[in-house]
Amino acid sequence: MIEIRGLVKRFGPLRVLDGLNLDLVRGKVTAILGPNASGKTTLIKCILGLTHFQEGTISFDGRLLDGTHTYRRKIGYMPQVARFPDHLRGREIIAMLKDLRGRPESTDERLVEAFQLGSELDKPVDTLSGGTRQKISAVLAFLFDPVMLFLDEPTAGLDPVASSMLKDRILQDRAAGKTIILTSHIMSEIEELADNVVFLLSGRVRFAGPSDEVKSTTGQDGLERALAQIMTRDSNEIPA
Repeated sequence: MIEIRGLVKRFGPLRVLDGLNLDLVRGKVTAILGPNASGKTTLIKCILGLTHFQEGTISFDGRLLDGTHTYRRKIGYMPQVARFPDHLRGREIIAMLKDLRGRPESTDERLVEAFQLGSELDKPVDTLSGGTRQKISAVLAFLFDPVMLFLDEPTAGLDPVASSMLKDRILQDRAAGKTIILTSHIMSEIEELADNVVFLLSGRVRFAGPSDEVKSTTGQDGLERALAQIMTRDSNEIPA
């Protein structure tokens, strides 16, 4: 569904993405993994048009991204840290986004009920806990029934019940044929959810394929140890 070729993103002299090539498969859950500063969030922001890259191409659903943003209407995005205008209430934020989308006839607000947000949506967001703000962020990501979802550390800050509900929703959407891209530092979560794994190191793809394949390739039983072996093997091969 997304094809990336030769992607380069620099911040000054630092090449955060270094000629990256990647295909993200339709109808699957793909986990983008890597150590801190490996380029995960920058890659997602490049795909979403939230940051500009210097070299390379990105195609979405067969169409080369050329600076227009209409394709983003098909995408739901849950950032790692939810930031909202502090003076607004959750219900007002949801209404504002609906207005920006032209008041669609139907929206998907099942997570509002699942998370039992209820009266929490009537409070200013700056009075809410981090976990509740994260729940609102999840509601917004799924609100317009997108065909593709980008979820950056989606369960961070959620309690075990809410985390389980969100993971169930991810699996339901995958079963419905949606494409889901996620990042997470919780390897058990990746093993539970992901069909495919992409491992980034110093802005390059060091592994891309089925999650079981990375374990068989390295001879490790667990994903965490398999990725650690790739890091140990490859880190000395990549310039700093």
